[in-house]
Amino acid sequence: MYITREIEKTVVLLAAQYPIVTITGPRQSGKTTLVKKLFPEKPYFSLENPDLRETVQSDPRAFLNRIQQGAILDEVQRVPEFFSYLQEVVDSRPLKGQYILTGSNQFALLNSLTQSLAGRTVLLKLLPLTINELEKQTGGASTDDYLLNGFYPAIYGDRLNPSITYRSYYETYIERDLRQLIHIKDLLQFQRFVRLCAGRVGQVFNASSLANEVGTSAVTIKSWLSILQASYIVMLLPPYFENFGKRLIKAAKLYFYDVGLATYLLGIESTQQLARDPLRGALFENMVLMELIKTRTNRGLDPQFHFYRDNHQNEIDILFKRGSDLLPVEIKSAQTFHADFLKGLRYLQKIMPERFKEGYLVYDGQIEQKIDTFDLVNFRRAAPVIFPPA
Repeated sequence: MYITREIEKTVVLLAAQYPIVTITGPRQSGKTTLVKKLFPEKPYFSLENPDLRETVQSDPRAFLNRIQQGAILDEVQRVPEFFSYLQEVVDSRPLKGQYILTGSNQFALLNSLTQSLAGRTVLLKLLPLTINELEKQTGGASTDDYLLNGFYPAIYGDRLNPSITYRSYYETYIERDLRQLIHIKDLLQFQRFVRLCAGRVGQVFNASSLANEVGTSAVTIKSWLSILQASYIVMLLPPYFENFGKRLIKAAKLYFYDVGLATYLLGIESTQQLARDPLRGALFENMVLMELIKTRTNRGLDPQFHFYRDNHQNEIDILFKRGSDLLPVEIKSAQTFHADFLKGLRYLQKIMPERFKEGYLVYDGQIEQKIDTFDLVNFRRAAPVIFPPA
């Protein structure tokens, strides 16, 4: 079952403006399915195929002559030298929407794009499904089912068991591919590192602390983290700091691109386990943050999200900079509203009233209302409410 993606309009629009559209994102986020659906007339080639990869590497010009009318090129970062030859073709014959490129390693892909295809391609990011995409086509699920199942398309389109799917995803893409990429000798150390990252979801990342637990150096931890970032396993939410006369936290917070993977890595296999787990609130926060990020990236926009925390533990989960104004979002996993949920929002309004126009409390409750300048919103509707379609 194909699930319609919110990014479709953005891809089609930009394909009419640029000769190359590049789509990056996690493995299994639906990139290949999406581009095949949108561009059925284009021949498809996957550079994951070793025979094709060898053909392209040995004679890139001959391969490009075969696809002069355009093509979909999947996992194109596997042949970085190919980009220079692609540049020649596009410069000599610049047709709009000629080539559609995809890749799942953002650092490798971005490096090749900036060197050879700057100004010739537009870069989009396809993350796993949004709640809105799922609710429109599957009727939705309970909160804990979302946290347990995550948002990879195959789990819903093919009705796969999430625990088995995430185990396969972990063993295939994390343990095998990433371990080979950075030549990890001690698999047990790396496994421990990845699972400890899941235990720190929503927390300020401290490489030294993690290094002590894993039994390696902070330098190694940072190297491993950068690989997880490059492969869209984890992301770091940067802190927001300006001179408000406050001492602010300047380390980033750790989140997973898909909450289901984090839940799996924590060893949670049922909604009953999840309901009792002390990290349920952090997983809920992870899910809401990613919903807001997906809404931005599906429109081709930078997320531009931060968090705020000072040394007195005043904190806002998400800050979005909108021009000179700041849009704060506080996240609570509770179903019942309590007045102290607004504590952080009120504090921010107090210290910078001139930049604070509105704020949102996103929670699991069904009652949506306005309290002063704050909007209470159920998490299922949060993304389109906070960032309404143009």
